[in-house]
Amino acid sequence: MTVTALPLPHPPAVPTAAAVAAPIYQPAPVGIAEGTLNVFGAIAAVMRDVMPVAKDKENTQQRYKFRGIDDVMSAMAGPLRAHGVFILPTIADHRAERRGEKMTHVTITMRYHVYGPAGDCLTAEVPGEASDFADKATNKAQSAALKYLLFTLFMIPVDGRSVDDGDRDHPVEPTPEHRAERQQRGQRQQPRRSDRAEPGPWEQPKQGQQQPQRADYLAHAERANSPEQFAKIRAAAVQAGAPADYLAQLDAVAARKRGAAQNQQQGQQQAPPQGEQARSAPSAPKAQEAAAAEAETALRVAASRANLPTLDADFERVYGLPIGQAPAAQLDQFRAMIENGGTK
Repeated sequence: MTVTALPLPHPPAVPTAAAVAAPIYQPAPVGIAEGTLNVFGAIAAVMRDVMPVAKDKENTQQRYKFRGIDDVMSAMAGPLRAHGVFILPTIADHRAERRGEKMTHVTITMRYHVYGPAGDCLTAEVPGEASDFADKATNKAQSAALKYLLFTLFMIPVDGRSVDDGDRDHPVEPTPEHRAERQQRGQRQQPRRSDRAEPGPWEQPKQGQQQPQRADYLAHAERANSPEQFAKIRAAAVQAGAPADYLAQLDAVAARKRGAAQNQQQGQQQAPPQGEQARSAPSAPKAQEAAAAEAETALRVAASRANLPTLDADFERVYGLPIGQAPAAQLDQFRAMIENGGTK
């Protein structure tokens, strides 16, 4: 009789420990000059120099503010160069899947090697996720990962009043109900900042809230007796954080007072009118000065709405003379250029 030994069942597999990740810190190579700043000290130096990044970009379709990757990279470029820090990115993991007929959804894990001036390296992994109807899903995911690496590693200061989370993407088309709600919300006056933030000194307070005290710079501008006094008042308003529309009101006061002073000076230099014809004839220079003052006011308001702080320099570069000496036709022409986005 032949006996065949049956194979014994395999013992249950013992779970093994997960693979140990590579060290997150790589020391500097041998031979670096003594006293060279390591990557940790360089990161701390960059943190001291980086400027805040506010939510200046706006998604007009979903109506939210966000911080663009371009603004973040611009804020970081100078401090990184100044302290000898650079970042080498690699993709540690990448997954893409189709959602529906046209959308592509991507999740990635970015591995960033942050090098200091001594050559040592700090490694960090950051996830990224994005969707797109074309071929930009991977690009968006990489941008999101880089943005949050820079924010979390270097602790970039943010605009403290932008407390709502606008750093999100909405690739899905809104439903008809959402469109109707958004249209109804657009008909109401939108607050300048989040409803969850306390009103700033330049905003209208909500019902039941007390208006913070601030100086009445408009009244001070009306009482200014010289351009030097007005310049000090405007500088104080800028230092206090006055928004562009308020500064435009100050500039309008200055333009009106400057036009009135010029009219008065010309009236004193002109001889008294002789005869009925002289009394009935309109003063062409006065009318032109009044038109120029009105056009300058409209120009400065348009520049403030377009966030154009270099108005005077741009105007003089185009026309070869200061705004205060330009006729109304040139002022109106430049205002039209600003409103049409053609000053650059």
